[in-house]
Amino acid sequence: MPEQVRGTAGSPTDELKGFLRRRREQIGQRWADEPLFRAVFTLSRDEAVEAGKSVVDALAQVADAARVEDPDAAGFTTVREQLARMGVARSRAGLSTGQVSTELAALRPPLENLLLADLADAPPEHVRDCLSTLSVLMGTLRVVVVQTALSEGQALIDRQRLQLLEVATPVIKLWDGIVAVPLIGTLDSARSQVVMETLLESIVEQQARYAILDITGVPTVDSLVAQHLMKTVAAARLMGAECIVSGIRPAIAQTMVHLGLDLGNVVTRASLADALGYVLHQLGGGIVTPDPTGPVAR
Repeated sequence: MPEQVRGTAGSPTDELKGFLRRRREQIGQRWADEPLFRAVFTLSRDEAVEAGKSVVDALAQVADAARVEDPDAAGFTTVREQLARMGVARSRAGLSTGQVSTELAALRPPLENLLLADLADAPPEHVRDCLSTLSVLMGTLRVVVVQTALSEGQALIDRQRLQLLEVATPVIKLWDGIVAVPLIGTLDSARSQVVMETLLESIVEQQARYAILDITGVPTVDSLVAQHLMKTVAAARLMGAECIVSGIRPAIAQTMVHLGLDLGNVVTRASLADALGYVLHQLGGGIVTPDPTGPVAR
């Protein structure tokens, strides 16, 4: 009895699953020479081969579940972190999303060549169906990589943005027990939250009794930001520190009045210098102005 032709007994997804598992080593070896793997795994070719084989395993699992069109298929979960690392690494190297997608597309021809070799004796219709299923599966892989890379890229942007906010919100120790936060530029809700967290941490670290929140460099605030500022003052008070707000511009003052914010319990001063003078006075000190009629230094 002649040997049964491979692939005629199963569906295209079954054929593809078996092919991926049989050719796992060969696919990993060929992918290791492709730009996507070669450029990311630069220390060792063996590392690139192993990475390629893990992706093949994921594709076989997706085919086994007959979910070749589903980017959320369980098989992709196991390699999503690795795929994200590869996509982000190529993006950091200066490649656009389209270029990364092109490098992913280059992974398909080695698979097609190996699959055609395996299906040399199969009916043409079966070969065509298997190639079509492979095309869909690789297209889904591209979607997964691009989605994951974009998500990781956005997370990186968010982390960098938070770091910039922290850098742009310095807390200065003016004197023992006195800290100040000079704010410059536009305030939004996110930055206002960073201001509150940074100031409260500094109050604890410096054991500050007074905190000056200087908004001279802030052109305007909206209702949410104004409420954040008031919450910052209240939070500082709960931490045992008195918070003085200085440098309120006329436009900001009008906004706060129109919003009906209660500033009765908030100490305000026209400038940072006035706020510092107030705090020193509360501590029993003061600022001495040099006598202009005194002796001139020579």
